[in-house]
Amino acid sequence: MVQLGTSCLRRLSQGNKTVEIRFGRLLRHSKVTVERLVAGWSEGTAAAVAGRHVLAIQDTSELNFRTSKGRDRGLGTIGKGVGRGLLLHPMIALDAGTGACLGLVGGSLWSREPPQPGVSAPKKNNARRPLAEKESRHWVETAQTAKTVLSSATTVTMIADREADLYPFWASIPEANIHVLGRIFHDRKLPGGGSLYTASAPWPVLGRRSIAIRERPDRPARVAELEVRAGTVTIPRPQEPRKSTLPKQVTLTLLEVSEPAPPAGAEPLLWRLLTSHAAPDADAAWQIVDWYRARWTIEQFFRILKQQGLRVEDSQLETADRLLKLAAAATRAALVTLQLTQARDGQDTLDSALVFSPAELDTLQAVDRSYARSSPSRLNPYPNRTLPWAAWIVARLGGWDGSRSKTAKPPGPITFKHGLDILKTMAAGWALRDMYIP
Repeated sequence: MVQLGTSCLRRLSQGNKTVEIRFGRLLRHSKVTVERLVAGWSEGTAAAVAGRHVLAIQDTSELNFRTSKGRDRGLGTIGKGVGRGLLLHPMIALDAGTGACLGLVGGSLWSREPPQPGVSAPKKNNARRPLAEKESRHWVETAQTAKTVLSSATTVTMIADREADLYPFWASIPEANIHVLGRIFHDRKLPGGGSLYTASAPWPVLGRRSIAIRERPDRPARVAELEVRAGTVTIPRPQEPRKSTLPKQVTLTLLEVSEPAPPAGAEPLLWRLLTSHAAPDADAAWQIVDWYRARWTIEQFFRILKQQGLRVEDSQLETADRLLKLAAAATRAALVTLQLTQARDGQDTLDSALVFSPAELDTLQAVDRSYARSSPSRLNPYPNRTLPWAAWIVARLGGWDGSRSKTAKPPGPITFKHGLDILKTMAAGWALRDMYIP
């Protein structure tokens, strides 16, 4: 999938019908389960996060598959009930200093029960349902499970969007070296009066800064002049009919990032962030804001998985169970593609063994030596066998000239694809040499 940039079985088979049938058999096999595939997402991540401050970012994305009235493919509803598809909730790990993607941490992938024809779904009282019966449980369960994978990190900051604004998330996840950070969705009342939405009104402005705001369908890209306020708030445990084991209250830092003078016609930017990190001054507050802004990386990851990359939603597989397995495999492939794209900038020193096989690494080593002999003025600038080192060689194989000029265009996804195509062929020959030449 990484090499060919697709999750389509026909394209992966490259026109070989026998190979396509074998792919289908693999996805139908009872021993190939979604649970086992998801468990494999984090292979290598535990080693990559050791000794780092890790931003553990999670989010939910809908995978929308084409269906018709007589062909629902066994898929449940998504969106506002008009589409059919799967729900993907992954967590990815980034280095807090460089933003480099260290790997998948875990997550979940599921399909809702398809609606029965002529039968209306019963209305559910979400306020009275326990968390274990809600889909929002994935925010808390994913964070709790991630603690094992991330145990070798020096610090972990769990980052989530507004959907994770749940009291169990704020109260049960933080530990000595594990923090939480996310946006507010609910305007909770505070014990001393007022609410989260009004708490920051009397606080002084800690600092001002210009931040580039990315384009959205409803908003053009622009530079926003922002100011930040910060203080502590105490959130009481919600009153619930069931006995709770959570603490009666939790004290967190509230940051309000606002745009006092937006451009004419533009909606002012306003973020209210909760975190277990302290923000005693402007530098600390802006650092927390920057950590939250790193959440954009998981949006890039979803784009690679969907329309701007592997196009997993274009799959024509007929059953939900096979689509779930394909999506689980494609999720891992999308992560590797993201890592390779980031590695071209050489910002991190991840081990290339996280992505490449031993035969591919030996091939890359030989190719690197040949470039050193033929172009001594353009040597690989990165530490040996790191991911940037490997990405530099793959880009050269794909046609990039290795220029380090500030005006030179960096290698893009197509160049990496061409380089990976050549590497796969060369590595296969290398493996044959080891097998048949004494």
